[in-house]
Amino acid sequence: MVPDPGNPDEAEGVLNPASGRGPDGQLYLLPRLVASGNVSRVGLATVDLVDGVPTGVSRRGVVLAPETGWEQSPSHSGVEDPRVTFVPMLGRFLMTYVAYGPLGPRPALATSVDLLSWKRLGPLHFEYQEDLDVDLNLIPNKDVVFFPEPVPGPDGELCFAALHRPMWDLDWIVPGAGSPLPTGVTDDRPGIWISYIPVAAAIQNVSAMTHLGRHRLVAMPEYDFEALKIGAGPPPLRVPEGWLLIHHGVAGALVPGVDQQQAVHYAAGAMILSAGDPSVVLARTAKPLLEPALGAEINGIVPNVVFPTAIEQINDRTFVFYGMADSQIGVATLDRSEETSP
Repeated sequence: MVPDPGNPDEAEGVLNPASGRGPDGQLYLLPRLVASGNVSRVGLATVDLVDGVPTGVSRRGVVLAPETGWEQSPSHSGVEDPRVTFVPMLGRFLMTYVAYGPLGPRPALATSVDLLSWKRLGPLHFEYQEDLDVDLNLIPNKDVVFFPEPVPGPDGELCFAALHRPMWDLDWIVPGAGSPLPTGVTDDRPGIWISYIPVAAAIQNVSAMTHLGRHRLVAMPEYDFEALKIGAGPPPLRVPEGWLLIHHGVAGALVPGVDQQQAVHYAAGAMILSAGDPSVVLARTAKPLLEPALGAEINGIVPNVVFPTAIEQINDRTFVFYGMADSQIGVATLDRSEETSP
């Protein structure tokens, strides 16, 4: 998917889509559409297939725009980087997205039964956890993805769970604020965390999915391609070994206060999270599975970026949709290999 030159909503790119199959069986993308001034909306498009391979899209309009007070401010606004998970037990799709409001990026949640119309449930609320000694609601957060089915919680109770990526450095919002790290955390680089929601509460009222608790650190940057930070990509996919999580790793240099960085390098890796305790990483890739190589991945609004955000199975093949240099949308096949390496 490339920007439509006649559409002002896409003047600064189409990127980082969510995906899902509607009740009609149609495969949809929900791309981030960026207008002038870096103002983002969430669009809707059907995926065009040729012999089971995605080859293009047909646009269906906009399904979410920055309209509420917590999605806009006098200097910026946007609803960004949607991820969509269908949760059969709840009978609906959950869309997490970044609301770029008065205090910067905050995660929010909307729901749908058909992918066509969405109801906002509001910003996510992270319960205060005394042993961490930090209020996660004061911390900007991104890359929130829900598991599609309940998982064991910290005490063994079945819970819904979400991965997320807190960003501790508050200097870019309040100069001099520093990085208020949780107790026991000594590295201020953004990593992947997990939080939980009791199944019974969510079944009684789906709005409970906006109230997350029992926060745990899952993974931190470990390898060269993720030296600056890591974050979840598409929703986790159940595989025989556990939960497959495609994630992005960022290397290079970050310039404080800049939205569209020019000296970073985004690549995609993978982890296997334990089915019995998804806060435990059983394995992870030491080298990227996908990294910028094509012209559209190397040159763009933010150069040298592949940013996976959606995963779909089509005719027994697995496809990953990803943002290319914050400008276009690409798709890659994800193939399983039985080969092992030390």
